[in-house]
Amino acid sequence: MAKLEHYRETVQKALSDYAQMRFGSSSRPDLEIQTLFDCQHDHYYLAYVGWQNDSSASQSVRRVYSPLLHLDIKNEKIWLQLNTTEDDITEDLIKLGVPKEDIVLGFHPPQMRQFTDFAVG
Repeated sequence: MAKLEHYRETVQKALSDYAQMRFGSSSRPDLEIQTLFDCQHDHYYLAYVGWQNDSSASQSVRRVYSPLLHLDIKNEKIWLQLNTTEDDITEDLIKLGVPKEDIVLGFHPPQMRQFTDFAVG
């Protein structure tokens, strides 16, 4: 149970740090960056939400819902389900004390995970 709590805190810290870093450098003031933590079911998200002005059309705005990161914790492993950033969150998790064998690249097909340096599932 201590490992699970550590992973929950680690994932929340990593996503909060990403949110702070992106919010502080965002050139899109009309977008909100949201961290969504479902600690009961161990689902963790970072997403842009809001409206963006379309500069190519006068008075045109478009709705933005853009997930950036999605991580789950399953069977005491951290599953990276989605990463649409150019940042390597796995390296940040490792720096925060998560061993590679407890990180699953869930966006890879199961038969391909054996060829990564991370857990297969």
